[in-house]
Amino acid sequence: MWWGAAMESPDPAATAAFYSRLLDWPVIHEEPGTSVVKPPQESVFMVFQLAEDYVRPVWPPVAGQQRTMMHLDVQVDDLDAAVADAAGLGAELAEIQPRANVRVMLDLDGHPFCLCRETD
Repeated sequence: MWWGAAMESPDPAATAAFYSRLLDWPVIHEEPGTSVVKPPQESVFMVFQLAEDYVRPVWPPVAGQQRTMMHLDVQVDDLDAAVADAAGLGAELAEIQPRANVRVMLDLDGHPFCLCRETD
């Protein structure tokens, strides 16, 4: 059974709190160096783990620099409102936006995540 995803962070509690507010999922566990967020599905979790030597990824990729290892896609109804909400929580809009119905955002640690609106 798949348990969930783990993401490295220089501040797991802050990053978990960011995603908790962004996705409206509760933080269900915190201990030094680890925080866990719970999606609504049973037996699925997102864990944020301390990486003391964390290197912020670069998006889009640049040769010789830290690449993004994964990203999250979040389905939204209103792209502009979702971008404003994410920015209000501390996310940054990425400089390059590859598709009209997707907004690439960067979380507090520089992990990219995509806000996606279905096309009509």
